[in-house]
Amino acid sequence: MSTPSELKYTKDHEWIKIENNVATIGITDFAQGELGDIVFVDVDSLDEELSAGDVFGSVEAVKTVSDLYLPVSGKVIEFNEALEDEPELVNTDPYGKGWIIKLEISADADQSELLTADQYQELIG
Repeated sequence: MSTPSELKYTKDHEWIKIENNVATIGITDFAQGELGDIVFVDVDSLDEELSAGDVFGSVEAVKTVSDLYLPVSGKVIEFNEALEDEPELVNTDPYGKGWIIKLEISADADQSELLTADQYQELIG
């Protein structure tokens, strides 16, 4: 199972890559494995200001739907439109082509709850 060390993680199984004040967010390899074949990704929060912990969308797998939680506060500025035609990218490349949103991070966003790759590995066992 892949857990790239350059990323940060949440207890809700999202990953976040921060570059300047923009974050790319997706779900972890562990999460996509637990969900199974993903058939739909829904993000209805484009252009919205949200707080850390807020639901920004959901992923639908064959047998379940799972909410997606924002790791840090900010404004959702982009949705990965490739997922509209190929939601399975979340399964096949969760840290690359399967990213879900880009977020403009709030100036006062708290990043203290984010986990390192080692901390996330401990969490999932």
